[in-house]
Amino acid sequence: MKKLDRYILKQYLKTFFFFLLISTMITVAVDYSEKADAFIKSGLSASEIFYKYYIGFIPHITALLFPVFVLIAVVFFTSRLAARSEVVAMLSVGVGLRRFLLPYWIGSSLLAMLLLFSNHQLVPVANRIRTEFEARYINDPDPAQRSASQYQSNLHFRVDTFTYAGMRYFDTAIKNGSGFYLQRLKNNQVVYNIRSENFQWDTTTKRWKLQNVVERKIDGMKESVRYFPDTSMQLGYLPSELVGDHYRKDKLKTSALEKLIRQERLRGAEGINAMLFERYRRDANAISVIIMTLMGAILASRKARGGSGLHLALAFVIGVAFILFDKFSMVFSVKANLPPLIAAWLPNVIFSVVAMQLFVKAPK
Repeated sequence: MKKLDRYILKQYLKTFFFFLLISTMITVAVDYSEKADAFIKSGLSASEIFYKYYIGFIPHITALLFPVFVLIAVVFFTSRLAARSEVVAMLSVGVGLRRFLLPYWIGSSLLAMLLLFSNHQLVPVANRIRTEFEARYINDPDPAQRSASQYQSNLHFRVDTFTYAGMRYFDTAIKNGSGFYLQRLKNNQVVYNIRSENFQWDTTTKRWKLQNVVERKIDGMKESVRYFPDTSMQLGYLPSELVGDHYRKDKLKTSALEKLIRQERLRGAEGINAMLFERYRRDANAISVIIMTLMGAILASRKARGGSGLHLALAFVIGVAFILFDKFSMVFSVKANLPPLIAAWLPNVIFSVVAMQLFVKAPK
């Protein structure tokens, strides 16, 4: 790495982290002003609010807007280089555009690896902290809604490829219910059925305990019926998994998320596309850092009459367009059955094409 590379890389990283700090402070201030009433009603001190909410909110919003922050930071310092004719001087002495972009490649690769690690390991933990605080103090429903979410009725789900189960009533607070059934199929025929009047989750054995159980085994025209006062069994479901959690996929590290996807596929559950999109988005979002960096560097390396202001305006427009494309892709994947892999990577593909067009037209 030559002196020129170190100079550009230093300017890149210094500008980005400074801009990230300022943007985070502004974002926190805006978020606090919107949630001030909820914070006051919670009765928590400033330090408690920070450690119970903002310690999770800051990584979440930073990872979400990370590519946009990179784009604006790159455009800002590169346009300053162009305004001082430093870029023209580099190109005029034989430094080609490809060589000029080398330190941008290096810097963006470092930031992409940082974001990749955060998306897989750190941000899910932060999301757990943030969503738990929001559920308790900000989005706390009224008593009627809270009661409805606590008492679940008529739940039906698939345990594995050939086994189905359900329950008439389940209390998520005390983890018991009534009207449980489980049946197993073979060649589209019921070969096993078990029913229980009452059931509960045994926290000691981590199994479901059934009471007043009737078990039926069917073999062609033969049927055997047995009665048990109580028994226990594994369902592959925890009590927390019987209640829908919109943010569940966001709170799991990638290894746990992949395990959940395999499990839900086996169960034939709905909402697989949303989980798959989140899994692929964690990789695609990191690669977008490199794309945004190169696009910003090429865009701002040309000296413009409007100066840095014009370049920054274009950067904001591109950043907003990238976020919109990402959100639209998610909606099409979840609602319109667009393959999650394509949906997650589509914004990167589109903006890569734009970056290539800018590179072709840029002065070399």
